[in-house]
Amino acid sequence: MSAPQYIPGHQLLAGRTAVITAAAGAGIGGATARKFLEEGARIAIGDAHARRLKETEQALAEEFGAANVTSLPCDVTDETQVQALFAHAEQTHGRLDIVVNNAGLGGTAELTEMTDEQWSKVLDVTLNGTFRCTRAALRSLRSAGRGGVVVNNASVVGWRAQAGQAHYAAAKAGVMALTRCAAVEAAAYGVRVNAVAPSLAMHPHLVKVTSAELLDELTRKEAFGRYAEPWEIANVIVFLASGYSSYMTGEVVPVSSRHA
Repeated sequence: MSAPQYIPGHQLLAGRTAVITAAAGAGIGGATARKFLEEGARIAIGDAHARRLKETEQALAEEFGAANVTSLPCDVTDETQVQALFAHAEQTHGRLDIVVNNAGLGGTAELTEMTDEQWSKVLDVTLNGTFRCTRAALRSLRSAGRGGVVVNNASVVGWRAQAGQAHYAAAKAGVMALTRCAAVEAAAYGVRVNAVAPSLAMHPHLVKVTSAELLDELTRKEAFGRYAEPWEIANVIVFLASGYSSYMTGEVVPVSSRHA
């Protein structure tokens, strides 16, 4: 199948302010940051990699205007840093409307060989980090009283079995359950909480933690015979963050061309 055509922005998020975690680099977070700016949002981006984060902020500010982009290093395993990112977003942009919890950590290890440290590290970034940021988001949005949206990044692996991915699958399944429970609670104050569940979106970090053989196998299983571009996942995140999904909450939306 030929490469997909990039879809330009239509100001779907004009006047909105968003926090996006793990947004430095060429993955889903970086693509989401760019898409949100193209859709008219102001953003505050966080990432544990301070140098890459600053480079990302500078590049986006040059293209979309410094007033629309701010950043603060944020390791989502550290509650103090999570609180600082949210406070920085509100102080800089004056409000908060959308939170995209993109931070996650993968890896490959057979369960019999997996260490407690490997298990705990993936769970702490991927599940506990999403919990910390969702909690911060809901506290802020409830206090402001304007409604709002949270979009979490899950994975189809939370539904599907895959060898070597027990820690990651457990974490992503947890993100799905967290999304549904948070949505029930947040509906009372007009906040929607949904998640995307990508199958295979290619980015440089994935290549570093996954073997070429496994990537080839997963790509062949996709109906289109290719992996998703990060911006294709970001398009669905934009949809969930926008008014076009106003009646959706507690949903996990697969972004996948594989159905088995």
